[in-house]
Amino acid sequence: MNSICSIHWVKEQSASIRFVDCRFHLQHPQKGKQEYEHSHIPSAIYMDLEKDLSSPIQDTGGRHPLPSLIDFQTVIQNAGLKQNDIIVAYDDQNHAMASRFIWMMKYMGHKHSYVLNGGWNAWLETGMEVSREVPNYPVSSFERNVQRDMIADQEYVTKHMHEPNTIILDSRSYARYAGIEEPIDKKAGHIPSALNSEWTNIMKPNGKWKSKDELIAHFSQFGDPEKWIVYCGSGVTAVPNVLALYEAGFQDVHLYVGSWSDWITNSNNPIEAC
Repeated sequence: MNSICSIHWVKEQSASIRFVDCRFHLQHPQKGKQEYEHSHIPSAIYMDLEKDLSSPIQDTGGRHPLPSLIDFQTVIQNAGLKQNDIIVAYDDQNHAMASRFIWMMKYMGHKHSYVLNGGWNAWLETGMEVSREVPNYPVSSFERNVQRDMIADQEYVTKHMHEPNTIILDSRSYARYAGIEEPIDKKAGHIPSALNSEWTNIMKPNGKWKSKDELIAHFSQFGDPEKWIVYCGSGVTAVPNVLALYEAGFQDVHLYVGSWSDWITNSNNPIEAC
């Protein structure tokens, strides 16, 4: 399942592309929208992590729960996105926010959604055109075709937690995985049996994704499982690892959307630390 495209690929496409700007800063929620309004890829629309790609926080579900299917379908339709569009998303946060959006589009059944390799910074460095014009597209009739097997929840994780053919991959920093520090969530540690690979490890120093061969070599250090379950703190930065696993050729990959911030809401869920 290809999920990453280059600027060169974008320039070669004969069909028009719908760009989606996903810049968002967790500590400054308005900053990404302000950056978009100042300058963005021509014709791009804006998607806000917390307003468009998440629902309000509940007692469970983590810090960035998915919006309801109906709510997100409405977001897609109001943006004028259609089933046959080629959709390319970008950000300037090592692809984390763009990956969240692209994964959600794939979850809704869209077949031609990609993260722009290198994101906004690569676009600028290449000298591509930018704009301040905010486009307005007519409402679409996008119909969802939900791919439910892309998701894992607490029950799913518990069921497969100790299976030898399943790898649970923790995408947070090692310090958080090991329980050495926890600056965000109320409990420290990790899901039992989980292995650790911080999500930024799949990126090159220049901020672009590693090649397919490099990703295969990276993930092969963990074995060759039939199934992957990937999580992070709130279900956002785990997604680059999910898309990288797709790029490496793995198919049975599940995002634990609620992730660690959901897992710790259940006192019956076990926790390990190094």
